[in-house]
Amino acid sequence: MTDRRLKLTILLAGLALNGVIFLAWTQEWIAVVLDDGTVLAVTGDTAAPAVSALALSGLVLIGALAIAGPFFRVVLGVLQSALGATIVLSGMLAILGPAAASASVVATATGVEGGESLVGSAALGVWPFASTISGALLVVLGVITVVTSRRWPGATRKYSAVRTEAVDEGDTVQSWDALSSGDDPTAAPPASR
Repeated sequence: MTDRRLKLTILLAGLALNGVIFLAWTQEWIAVVLDDGTVLAVTGDTAAPAVSALALSGLVLIGALAIAGPFFRVVLGVLQSALGATIVLSGMLAILGPAAASASVVATATGVEGGESLVGSAALGVWPFASTISGALLVVLGVITVVTSRRWPGATRKYSAVRTEAVDEGDTVQSWDALSSGDDPTAAPPASR
């Protein structure tokens, strides 16, 4: 695989994984059945509210990674792994404690604060697993970024802050002197008769 293709593959994989995580956040994660038989749907924004901000940060990180130099690619790769680990943690908390993750929905529906005791059962959907697995893959992608970032092609000169052409100081100084004396250096010279 060429270096350019490697960079493109990593960037596209990061976009896709963050997109899946963001999509998962909007879907139903848990179906809670209360003791009275009422079924409540708990979406990702309630079960794992931080996931959207983490996925959005991941998308911004991919944009920065596309134009970063070698040193910052390593830093961004480490940050990508940290974001992925935090997404995994958020997903695992919802998977391992569905009653706790749905407490606010239960409290809103029943009017009982701390109504976790009213939960008869909770069934997990596919979306918390999709988010957690995508977060784990982001950790791996961050490690791959750190390991391969030196091979990536650099950004084009379009993003370079260094000026590579010589500047003629004479014209600039003369233009300022002309302005100081009241002349307009941009005006056309008077026509000769």
